[in-house]
Amino acid sequence: MNQADAIILNALQRDSHQSIAQIAEKAALSSSACHRRLRAMEAEGIITGYSARLDPHKIGLGLQVFVEISLTSQSQEIMDRFEQAVGCFEDILECHLMSGSADYILRVAATDMSHFDVIHRTCLSRLPGVSAMRSSFSIRRIKEWTGYSLERLHKIAAAP
Repeated sequence: MNQADAIILNALQRDSHQSIAQIAEKAALSSSACHRRLRAMEAEGIITGYSARLDPHKIGLGLQVFVEISLTSQSQEIMDRFEQAVGCFEDILECHLMSGSADYILRVAATDMSHFDVIHRTCLSRLPGVSAMRSSFSIRRIKEWTGYSLERLHKIAAAP
């Protein structure tokens, strides 16, 4: 990835609604060259899709919950069963295999505590191989993730 690619990707992460011409101008490329680079990065799997970021409060999902999961065992079978089950529940927004005290961390969004109780009873409690579960509730989001800092990463990689 070169500097122009990093600029293109940063521009898309900030606002994927921009025109090719607007992105090309930021990357100091022609529109056709920018379009070719975009298509190449899509073909390589660097760009995996386009989506809109939604405000969870405005769509009624203001309660953000992080759930630490400890499994009964670290066996491949138990981990595979757990990971497969996680994929079946739409209420689980993210799942990360972790190092440290928890085996996994899940992110769940709910309308309120009553809704989270339903998610806990109908989803989280049905996950296989769980020995312990600890839920933490986000009080307020301080910084929203808006994308990877690719220009900075490119500068670090290019440094001698």
